[in-house]
Amino acid sequence: MEFLSTLWTSLLYLIGAGVCLLILLSIFLYVTTKPYPIVKRFKDEETFFDPVTKSRIKLPSINESSTLNLSVIVPAYNEEERLPPMLDETLEFLENRIKQHSSYKYEIIIVSDGSKDKTVQVAQTYAEKYGSEKLRCLELVENRGKGGAVRLGIQNARGATILFADADGASKFEDLVKLESALKDIIQCDPITDPEHVSAKVGLAIGSRAHLEKESLATRSLFRNILMYGFHFLVWLFTVKGIKDTQCGFKLFTRKAADICFQSLHVNRWAFDVELLYIAQKLNIPIAEIPIRWTEIEGSKVTPIISWIQMGCDLGLIWLKYTIGAWKIKSDKID
Repeated sequence: MEFLSTLWTSLLYLIGAGVCLLILLSIFLYVTTKPYPIVKRFKDEETFFDPVTKSRIKLPSINESSTLNLSVIVPAYNEEERLPPMLDETLEFLENRIKQHSSYKYEIIIVSDGSKDKTVQVAQTYAEKYGSEKLRCLELVENRGKGGAVRLGIQNARGATILFADADGASKFEDLVKLESALKDIIQCDPITDPEHVSAKVGLAIGSRAHLEKESLATRSLFRNILMYGFHFLVWLFTVKGIKDTQCGFKLFTRKAADICFQSLHVNRWAFDVELLYIAQKLNIPIAEIPIRWTEIEGSKVTPIISWIQMGCDLGLIWLKYTIGAWKIKSDKID
């Protein structure tokens, strides 16, 4: 009986100590954290190099009116090998669409996130072939992380809809049609034929690999499956409800929705998708999750154990900082 009493006393002490530490951490974060993100941008990142004219051209702003149907943002860090197949597939699809809809216009913005290899040279080869109106490379002076790279690309997008797609080409690009169809149902406008109205609407359609989970479970180790389920639980517990796959790198925004969400994005690394969807849900932005085709491509920059632990910590911080008001969202809820 004395042992149980001692155990209970120790447990209460640990709980009390944990609560005190959480309060102290919350106070520290509230005092030291800026409520809105501070976006760092170097002078050289305000322009892009046009390989045809051999000159630097000032990048446009998302605050300007859209002039294209679609902007595709491709964050790329040391992707000289995986980028060409992805671009070939993407460009073939988009060029075929122009043949079907002569007024359709698109751009691809490759954001080289401080790459040390020939990613920029590869991008410039495609820009020279297709022209800078269709493809341009934003070369970041230093690495920002995937979320930071996507944000800077979106800030310079011209499209009425904006898609960010991973450079590895794991997602089948023609599944863009599925996302566009879902977005059309949300906003009641056609992204292909009515870009002007689409641009002013608010909606988000995201690709999902959740339907492939059973197949992937069989190929992963038990430890990796435990980490994956742990991450999904933390996402559900702390941040995003009702979304089965927050991390798929194939998400389509209306221009207005992208501007609203990325204005308040604080996380620059792997967990940025979660914060992005958290912000969208808090603002009542409609989200459609659509199953897409996906293939594992070698060369992933994600280190399973380290990256998932880092993302788990980020999830806790996202929840805590928004809960205590250390982080704030710039926009009001959508009616």
